[in-house]
Amino acid sequence: MPSPSLQNYTQKPEPTARRRGLVVAGKLLVTGLTLGLLYHSVYADGATAQAWRQLLSSTLSGSGRGPVLAALALVPVNWGLEAWKWWRLARHLEPVSFRRCFRAVLVGLTLGFVTPNRVGDYAGRIIELKSRRLDALGAVFLGRYCQLVATVVAGTAGLLYFLLTFYLPGYPSAGLGLVVATGLLNAGVILPLYRSRLLLTALTVVRPLRRFRRFLAVMPTYPTRALHVILALSGLRYAVFCLQFGLLLLAYGATPPVGPGLAAIAGTFLLKSLVPSLNALADVGVRELSATHLFGLLREPALPVLSASLSLWVINIALPSAAGLLFVLRLKVFRKKAGAPAPESV
Repeated sequence: MPSPSLQNYTQKPEPTARRRGLVVAGKLLVTGLTLGLLYHSVYADGATAQAWRQLLSSTLSGSGRGPVLAALALVPVNWGLEAWKWWRLARHLEPVSFRRCFRAVLVGLTLGFVTPNRVGDYAGRIIELKSRRLDALGAVFLGRYCQLVATVVAGTAGLLYFLLTFYLPGYPSAGLGLVVATGLLNAGVILPLYRSRLLLTALTVVRPLRRFRRFLAVMPTYPTRALHVILALSGLRYAVFCLQFGLLLLAYGATPPVGPGLAAIAGTFLLKSLVPSLNALADVGVRELSATHLFGLLREPALPVLSASLSLWVINIALPSAAGLLFVLRLKVFRKKAGAPAPESV
């Protein structure tokens, strides 16, 4: 048995003061960028500030108070479903508690707020795992892909309604072809979820994508039943998003018919998801443009739609991102290597 001095010598050294200083600086940078974007979004930008004041005014004055409060009450439900989804994915890799997964979701939301295409979401969730395995990248991708499947299936149906109703009413053949194309597109999106080995094979064939294969190799290890659960949770979370949008539209005085209104909401979410963004702030402009166009076809005025869209972003992204800062500042980026971490109770 090696002596204590030999054990101390063979252990990896603790992070240096310089590395710890870089971690602290990184935390402060994320905090500053997040607060700066929040200030620019909510106060500095005139349109957003006006929508924010209208939201507060309608809540305090009593006009639209019920729908706004209901939308706010659904925020923890929204992110709770996302945490539940991540818990189901992460526990396949290591024992982890729901509380830690909820914290990881908020940390990922905050880091994703200031990174292109929300890639910080990956880092935030992996940092909260004890093992830090590269398999976690594949797990995060799988969760986001299931959410994309829900968005595409509902969004294509919504856009199909607008195309058939407003753009192709006198072209039945073109409409039929569009329906078939939509069905094939949805099948093509769902297929890699349940036949992930085909996705890995495709990544092997395409040379620039080969480097991603090792990160996604964990996907085939998830059983079909687990994929059903993750996809169902994604659908529930999508329904919460739609309900929140509908409540905020009602609060601001927009009253489209239920069916076309849901089609417009679904189309808005799909168009926002298809456009790459520099950060969470850029998503606002894409959603505004999509929402005003689709609801404009339903003869809804632009101001209530803009107010509802901006308010949806504030309560679902901006406020939880600010809350996630509390966890970002407490992150332990470096962990001791000696000894295996004790598993958390589920």
